[in-house]
Amino acid sequence: MGPTDDSHDAAAPRSGQRIAGRATAPLWLRAFYRLQRHRYGEVLEPTRVWARVPAALLGFVHLVAAVDRSSSRLPPALRSLVMVKVSQVNTCAFCIDLNAASVQKRGVSNDKLAELPEHGASPLFTEVERAALDYAVAVTKDAAAIDDELFARLRRFFDDDAIVELTALVALQNASSKFNAALRIPAQGLCFVPPRP
Repeated sequence: MGPTDDSHDAAAPRSGQRIAGRATAPLWLRAFYRLQRHRYGEVLEPTRVWARVPAALLGFVHLVAAVDRSSSRLPPALRSLVMVKVSQVNTCAFCIDLNAASVQKRGVSNDKLAELPEHGASPLFTEVERAALDYAVAVTKDAAAIDDELFARLRRFFDDDAIVELTALVALQNASSKFNAALRIPAQGLCFVPPRP
């Protein structure tokens, strides 16, 4: 199937963005757009791009809701720190912006957020957080190379169910940040104090 001219349904791409998001949405997706406008002040650009394949967007939204949920075995602030860390490793400007805003809403200090790139050397991070963040980096860089020592350290703080949740969260954030980085979806200014690169 060759390229088609779909410019009549494309919104203007943001600066540097490789593919423009959809300007219109199916009826069922408009409620999700309204929810994002209420929460963020605008529709998030990745949502508009994912809307080019509505069934995939629906599946992705359900996966996000299943992994980053209020009944998770992982504390909310830790989940958000892990998501920012994975976004930093993958150099995804949009995901760093969105997830850093989430970290702030979940009560993490701006100092801690700024020191996230060097979490292993910072006294602001607990041993539990360091273990989870080290694991997130290892999964993101080369999951098959994770050594038994790191996994044993993780097991000091998390049971098997929590490790599965953490792994799913890291895998989900990798999918999101790689999608957005590959398409050069820029930050939308959601984090009022962006972390250091």
